Parts: sequence; structure tokens; C-alpha cells
Amino acid sequence: MAAKLGRNDACWCGSGKKYKKCHEAFDEKLEQYRQKGFAVPTHEMIKTNEQIAKIKESCKINIAVLDYVETHIGPGISTEEIDRWVHEETVKHGGIPAPLGYNGFPKSVCTSVNEVVCHGIPSEEQILKEGDIINVDVSTIYQGCFSDSSRMFCIGEVSPEKKRLVEVAKECMDRGIAMVKPWTPIGNMGHAVHQHALENGCTVVREIGGHGVGLEFHEDPWVSYTSEENSGVLMVPGMMFTIEPMVNLGGSEIYTDEEDGWTVRTRDGLPSAQWEVTVLVTEDGCEVICC
Repeated sequence: MAAKLGRNDACWCGSGKKYKKCHEAFDEKLEQYRQKGFAVPTHEMIKTNEQIAKIKESCKINIAVLDYVETHIGPGISTEEIDRWVHEETVKHGGIPAPLGYNGFPKSVCTSVNEVVCHGIPSEEQILKEGDIINVDVSTIYQGCFSDSSRMFCIGEVSPEKKRLVEVAKECMDRGIAMVKPWTPIGNMGHAVHQHALENGCTVVREIGGHGVGLEFHEDPWVSYTSEENSGVLMVPGMMFTIEPMVNLGGSEIYTDEEDGWTVRTRDGLPSAQWEVTVLVTEDGCEVICC
């Protein structure tokens, strides 16, 4: 927590208001929870109204790009072509593809097909075919603000097992959204996600989770989807993070391709599915701001 301000000092959030008329009561509530043994978020995890408005503009571009992909994707399309679509549509709307160059990532989007869990690199050689499932993960920078979401697509007719996996993955995400409640631990959300996957005969990847987003591509908190109830940081109004469980048809074990250093696959070669949204914690629940 930041050093305690005087009641008549300018609030730490940058609103220009006096602390006593802005976040003083909020900080006092945080301190009460901290004294009860809860992990509380830092001020850096809390977005201001001005920041939220700017981040939502980035989200509009991200959603528009995924809408374009959804309209055009199908059998015979290469993942490299998806990358071109994402790059061109993002730039057309005034944005920058966040993945491009991020820690050396070579493309503008992640395209993860079948057993690829995440971080799949688009390629001219990878042609989508009937029966494939693919996650297209789009992230956008607009006027310095970041947005992040992904969708699953079934290419033509897919097997009943793959179709159900895609459905369960979305249900897991929806269960997570429903569990985002202010002044409750984030672990409750992750636990609900995990339980729904297990109840449907699936597993959830443990090593890779969600994250805060908005002013940076990846911020605190790190978000687990295999967490215990009443664990983790408190979700409080103004927090923003992704809900993006990676749900496997088989075991939860994964590995990263040693050649490209990015592509994560299931250890058993069975398919994986993932949907992603960005949520903003509100006074009475949450708002899905990027999907």
C-alpha cells in the first residue's frame, strides 16, 4: 500500500479530488480486510475512471478485429493469413498488435490449433482443415492502453469430443465471470472454473493463467484457474484482469516447443480449448469489457 495520505491531500488516483472525498473510505476498507488476513491489491492494480475509459477504446478495436476473423475464418485458410488479417485490421483502426515483438514473439496474433494450448505462431504451412479447432488470441495497443481477448472457432464439422470441449471451455469462462464479486478472493473464481472442468471430464492447465491488463500487456495479479476457495488477492472495484482458462480434453500436462520457444502443447497430444475475456470489477459484480 502507498504511504498514508492526509485527508486534504490530493488523492493517489490522480482524480484531483481531496483524498477524503475520493479513495479514503476505499483504503480504509482495504485495511480492514488486510487486518483480517486477506491479501489486498496494491493501488497499482486499481484503474481510475479515466484509465478505464481509455482502455475501453482499445477493447473496441480488439473486439472488431476478432469479429473480422470470425466472419472470414474457415477451411483452407492458413494461420499466416489470419495474422495478416489481424495486423491489417488493427492498424486500420489506429491500433498496434500487442504480441508483435513482445519478448521476441514474431507475429501479430497467436493461433493455437487442436493440441496447441497457447502461443501458437502463425505459418503459411499451417492450413486449417475440416475438423480443426483453433483459438485466435488478439491483443491491441491503442493510445498506450492494452486490451486482450480470444475466441475459439470450429472449422467445419468437428468431432463431438472437440465440440463439447469447446463448449466446456466457454462454460468454464462463464462460470468464472459469474464468480467475480467485489470484496471476495480471486481464488473463488478460479476454483469455480476448475470444478466445472473436472465435473465435465476435462482438466485445466495449472502453469499458465490470466493476468491484469490495461496499462501494460501483462500486469498483476496473476490469475490461477486451479485455485482453492478463499485464496488469492481480493477482487475490488477498479481491478481489471483476464479470465482465460486453458481446458484440456486429456491430462493437464503441457510442454513448450524447444525449437520456437513459444508454442505450448498438451503432453498427451489431445486437444485443448480456451476462451478469453477481460473483466472490470465493479461495485456489484463485473463488466466484461473485451470479448
